[in-house]
Amino acid sequence: MIEQMKHASARARSMHRGALKGMIAALVLAATLNGCSTVAPKAGGAVTAGHPLVVQAAQLARSGATLTGPARQANDAEIDRLLSQLDDASLSREAAALPVGEPLYNYAGRALLRRGLALPRAFDRTGWKFGQRPAAESDGYRPPVRMAVLLPLSGDLAVASSPVRDGLLAGYYGEQRRRPEVVFYDTFGTAGGTLAAYDRAVAEGSDFVVGPLGRDEVGALYGKGALPVPVLALNRTNNEPPIGNASFSLSPEDEGFAAAEYLLNLKAKRVLVVGGADETQRRAVAALRDRLAVGGAAVTDVASEGTSDFAPYASKEGGVDAVFLAVRGTSARTLMPRLALAGLAGKPRVATSQLLSGTGSKATEDAILDGIAFPTEAWATRGARGLPSPASAGTMLATAKGPGARLFAFGFDAWQISAYLEYLATANNAHIEGATGTLRLDGFGNVLRTPAWSTFRSGVTVPLPQGDKR
Repeated sequence: MIEQMKHASARARSMHRGALKGMIAALVLAATLNGCSTVAPKAGGAVTAGHPLVVQAAQLARSGATLTGPARQANDAEIDRLLSQLDDASLSREAAALPVGEPLYNYAGRALLRRGLALPRAFDRTGWKFGQRPAAESDGYRPPVRMAVLLPLSGDLAVASSPVRDGLLAGYYGEQRRRPEVVFYDTFGTAGGTLAAYDRAVAEGSDFVVGPLGRDEVGALYGKGALPVPVLALNRTNNEPPIGNASFSLSPEDEGFAAAEYLLNLKAKRVLVVGGADETQRRAVAALRDRLAVGGAAVTDVASEGTSDFAPYASKEGGVDAVFLAVRGTSARTLMPRLALAGLAGKPRVATSQLLSGTGSKATEDAILDGIAFPTEAWATRGARGLPSPASAGTMLATAKGPGARLFAFGFDAWQISAYLEYLATANNAHIEGATGTLRLDGFGNVLRTPAWSTFRSGVTVPLPQGDKR
């Protein structure tokens, strides 16, 4: 294993001007996965009966198939809004009644997965290709034959891509069964960029592509239309992946939904949000608001992180049951005294993973954040099969510690998804217990992630075991 990592490092330096820094410990077999199937309803025509919200959403789903760009995004948002008004039992019942081939099933199924509910049947995967891969193992393991990885291995983005690359290689070399040939393509150092790198990977015989990493790069690749070789993109755009392709990212929407589930489990009905202004924070807040509404709860207000007095929010009729913080740790430290003055210090407080930004250097300063729950990588809380502990990995590989640890776990999961993609795509209610959380694949090809949970205790991050289970 160590020799293999050395050879991989040498090849990466030679081909891409990047460098693997160090080695990682030997890894064990991937998690054993099991799936099941259900009897699906017969194919039928348009949805004309049933819950009025479902009939309306079905009409939009059918008409939206021909839309693109902002019009498609607005149409999809309206479908999600309509479905969000159904309670869990109604959504499950209506989804099960949808005929095979009904476009709305992808939307309804995604809503079920986000709520932690079971699918009545697997998604339709017409157009997905796995034919070149040898037969699957009993646990669903079926990696490609030749896998291309598109990453910016040189240039300004090389620092961000290095932990992704190293995490992927850690998963790759930790697998003792058949592995694909893996070839890295530098999207920065290749003339023509990402599109040229993809075309070269296809021409050289790759049957699966992982990457690219940048949002604009992913959009450009999707813009090619039908892709001759399927892709696991390592970011998301405003458009769904082309049919037969998948997308994986550390999405703020996943964190917003997870935070809402956490608060609903605490029976919180009225949630005050304190949010920053960047896009990631806004997306997390929007997802939180939508999921809370489905669970019968509500966001009372969205206050700026610069708010000096929270008393007017806390004293509103009905009060505040909990506080959601979509801010960085440096801002959260200054917010805690102001929330305490408003009588909110004793309320449940939940944050996004951005709470870790600017923390960790001095426990005495971070102690003011004690008790705030926030989503984190499962690797840091319950471990990940196939990886040593974060502490052990960090002593051997610089990219597996500090700010890079999250991207290292992301790269590891990219390998896992690549190896188990057919299982995730075709088995009903399939999932992987990955390094970044529990991973599922929705009907559009997006990987949905349910994170683990941590908190601060005496200024040090510790896991919240109950947060591991949805």
